[in-house]
Amino acid sequence: MRAVLVVNPTATSTTTAGRDLLTHALASRLELTVEHTRHRGHGGEIAQAAVQDGVDLVVVHGGDGTVSNVVNGLLGKPGNGLPTGHVPALAIVPGGSANVTARSLGIPPGPIDATNQLIWLLDKYGPEKQWRRIGLIDCGEQWAVLNAGMGVDAEAVAKVEAQREKGRKVTPTRYILAATRATIGYSRKPPRLTVEVSGRAPVTGTYFVFVSNSSPWTYADARPMCTNPTTSFESGLGVFGVTRLKVVPSLRLVGQMFAKEPKIAGKQVVREDNADWVRVTCADPPMASQIDGDYLGLREGMTFRSVPDALDVVAPPAKKAL
Repeated sequence: MRAVLVVNPTATSTTTAGRDLLTHALASRLELTVEHTRHRGHGGEIAQAAVQDGVDLVVVHGGDGTVSNVVNGLLGKPGNGLPTGHVPALAIVPGGSANVTARSLGIPPGPIDATNQLIWLLDKYGPEKQWRRIGLIDCGEQWAVLNAGMGVDAEAVAKVEAQREKGRKVTPTRYILAATRATIGYSRKPPRLTVEVSGRAPVTGTYFVFVSNSSPWTYADARPMCTNPTTSFESGLGVFGVTRLKVVPSLRLVGQMFAKEPKIAGKQVVREDNADWVRVTCADPPMASQIDGDYLGLREGMTFRSVPDALDVVAPPAKKAL
């Protein structure tokens, strides 16, 4: 089996020792080529070359941003639908700060444990290539693996990216603090979003909207934060928004999101855990938007569509819904 290992050497938790261990373990079982990302978007370029070269497997050692970039390189722009030709399977060995994609797929957050699991999965399923098949979000301009949104989350991403450029370490806690500050700012302004979800009447007067492809939305260190607890890579889209930002109901909602058994509910909540599509439009002026933690800038509206069975991933089987 031919494979390409895509390493982001600047990812938060990657180390030389961990990269060497992963490379040695994979090279003992695969015909392996190792590529290091050198600039923004380079992971996608490497993935595109892997598709053209007929590679069987692309292994990503990096964070959620690198994973998203590689997936977009594998599949190309979503406007034309899924590719009809050969697409390599995707494997992930976490190397970022949150690693939400990997953890949501049942991959251990530690690189060594994740490497051991990957080798076990390759030995068990490799010859038959019976990989897990997951859905993605068609966001029009690119694919989302994890989530997308307009409003608070995008404002937080923009602030954290600005801090990253100043050399500050990116952590899940820093994202949550930035989102909290953005939420306080939004509470002082009138809501400007209209949300249309498949099968439901439009909801006007929404402050912000999160669209997710799995649960949890993110992690605060080891603690998951859930907006749509039953959304998964095998279901439709999770949609979460709020129409009011009063202090007490908002604090209660945050508590629900971090609960061990989250039950997200409230009069102010706009929620759907299994939507085919969602359209979000904005009253003037445009609003901040993000896809997979990548700040897009200001948008007047966005449409998100669930695309099931979009990509093969080397990961444990999905857990059965209770």
